[in-house]
Amino acid sequence: MKSNSPARDRRDLLKLLVSAPIAATAVAAAPAQAKVAAPSAADQSANYRETDHVRRYYATLRGQ
Repeated sequence: MKSNSPARDRRDLLKLLVSAPIAATAVAAAPAQAKVAAPSAADQSANYRETDHVRRYYATLRGQ
């Protein structure tokens, strides 16, 4: 007796046909995303600035 019905085989084929291009796109885009996601040390220091309102917020957390 066969364990898979024709309908099940068809569904599995359709899942493969849909997921294969999506997976290929993700693999192709991964190196490009890695380059964008890794900023240099100079960029990281320019992103965070401790302004007056940030200092006041930190003070409220310390209870001052």
